[in-house]
Amino acid sequence: MTGTGVRDVVAVGAALGGGAILVAVGDATGPVPGLVPWQVDVAIGVPACFLLLLRRRWPLGLAVVVVPLSAVSIMASGAVLGAIFGLALRRRTVVAVGFAVGYLATTPIYLLLQRELRLPVWTDVVVRGVLVTAAVGWGLYARERWALIQHLGERATRAENEQAARVARARRDERDRIAREMHDVLAHRLSMISLQAGALELHPALTADLHAAAGAIQTGAHEALDELRAVIGVLRHDAGDEPEPPQPGLEAVRDLVADARDCGGDVRFDDRLGAAGTPPGASGRVAYRVVQEALTNARKHAPGRPVELVVAGGPGDGLRIEVSNPVPEGGVPGSVPGSGLGLVGVAERVELAGGRLAHGTAAGRFRLEVLLPWLA
Repeated sequence: MTGTGVRDVVAVGAALGGGAILVAVGDATGPVPGLVPWQVDVAIGVPACFLLLLRRRWPLGLAVVVVPLSAVSIMASGAVLGAIFGLALRRRTVVAVGFAVGYLATTPIYLLLQRELRLPVWTDVVVRGVLVTAAVGWGLYARERWALIQHLGERATRAENEQAARVARARRDERDRIAREMHDVLAHRLSMISLQAGALELHPALTADLHAAAGAIQTGAHEALDELRAVIGVLRHDAGDEPEPPQPGLEAVRDLVADARDCGGDVRFDDRLGAAGTPPGASGRVAYRVVQEALTNARKHAPGRPVELVVAGGPGDGLRIEVSNPVPEGGVPGSVPGSGLGLVGVAERVELAGGRLAHGTAAGRFRLEVLLPWLA
């Protein structure tokens, strides 16, 4: 059974139970209505209770039908209270209050139909007033609570969509930046190939075949450079008129460490590459970007705490980078707020380079581990 079905069963059951109690116990007139036989009272009230199944689709029409029944049937009291609750939940407050007043206005008619009064009249008025006030108040509370839940749900959905958009934008920006860097690097390399092939073509000691081969190399380099500019050269317009310089390689990591130390940071650099040297090309550029972002995050979120940087690996094992630092006590962030998207761009670079990235907090330390292939 769905949640709506369960609520319907509870609503009808509560109306039937409440009406049955009132019929059995009675009110100011005694346990059994006077001029209206209890069988007629029940015959009117039970269908009214089942009419609560229509409270969602026709709350106003339901109230118009069942509220007048309280003048002749005490069994219908549960249905009347349920209808007024539905009005308070789904319609304007003034409408629910109006029908609540109408329900109280039927009290004199109901009392006139009784044979004798066992209790003071005010007891019946007070009981009805308390019940209908509770129904209206509960309905208003449920309406405000439902509106608050919807508002919070919309805010959560909007926040998730905005975060997803920021992540997608960060990935796109990082890919554009990578494309611009590769454009600068490859354009320089192809230009050098073209120049060297042109110089070789003019060398007087070469045979005709070698002259032709050098000319073909120069022509191919020119065509490749034109195609490269046609494919990704347009990305330069996203970054302004000035081209973005190529990213430094892993050999420039020591400069990053020195800059961090000059700013007061405690960076402990463990270079385990040794005779393996540094990987040229894409791996070195990605590694530099990883270290740069890791040291920036450490300075933002854990200022004044020691940072351990380990760089290891070789041509057969790949390039491994580990950065770790203690987490501030109580999770208090650093003085500089972060966007939370720096690692998204790093992860995008690492993934495009064929590597793996993992980060997280364990044993009071934040760790960032990256494994990159040793690309030429």
